[in-house]
Amino acid sequence: MLVFLLVLGYAGFGFVLDDQLRPVSSQGLAARAGWFGETSLGLAAGWTIAVVCVLPIAIFGGIAVQLSLNLPSFGWLAADAAYFALGTLAMQIAFRGYPFQCAIRIIGELPASLMMAVLYGIFLAWLPGASKASMAVNIALGLLLALAYLRTRALWLPWGLHFGWVASRALLFGLTVNGLSSHSPVVQGDTMGASWLTGGEFGLDGSWVAFVVILLAMPFVYRATRDLSFKYNAPVLEPGGIPVDLDAAARRQHETATRPEVPEVKPLVQILPAASPAPPVLAPDLDDPRDYHG
Repeated sequence: MLVFLLVLGYAGFGFVLDDQLRPVSSQGLAARAGWFGETSLGLAAGWTIAVVCVLPIAIFGGIAVQLSLNLPSFGWLAADAAYFALGTLAMQIAFRGYPFQCAIRIIGELPASLMMAVLYGIFLAWLPGASKASMAVNIALGLLLALAYLRTRALWLPWGLHFGWVASRALLFGLTVNGLSSHSPVVQGDTMGASWLTGGEFGLDGSWVAFVVILLAMPFVYRATRDLSFKYNAPVLEPGGIPVDLDAAARRQHETATRPEVPEVKPLVQILPAASPAPPVLAPDLDDPRDYHG
């Protein structure tokens, strides 16, 4: 219901205030070619970040794991996966959708990314058990998700990354997420070690190791989205000047070059002799004596 209300509300704002003809697609939810691949890339990146954060705990601390392999547990596991998928999608629409895009138009990409990341950290700082480390982790995560959006101009990659980061810890490793440890009915994990490593009762969201790993993940995400950025961030060339049909011009040049040479037929010029002028008519000679004799 939250996802539906967010999409509907922001679509109304975009249609009324910004004259968007496709307000849902303009939020970053365009059903374009390759959207599933972008989501899968985000899932892989989020899963990788979670694994890199869990490995030091397993090596330098420990994880006590309990399994429940009955059929109803797997049913609830699927329901929890859908819950995390919709929950992370709602967060992306709220913090990387229409408000983030409006902020980019007003103050630019970097200030807007910093602003929304800080707001994201403050929003989650109200959770029970939150700390300075958890706020730092969430701000870093907000910057990483903003980078994922800016590189693709869509929510598919950041949504997949956020879902992979949360669901991997909660459903695959059974770890605590934002202070809640009862997400996975199949796997239950209890971490052992220093709070800077495990995040304590708040989970990896409050671990300084997770903060460092998320920062280190930014150049890798930037590199992995090189082709997507070239595809969706290339400048749009506006036509200008005098329109020229290059194909027609090349075709005319080719026809002129391959046309058989025909000798030029020059028109005949007839030169006629000049006509002799008529002799002038002289006035009668009044002194002629014949005039007096009749």
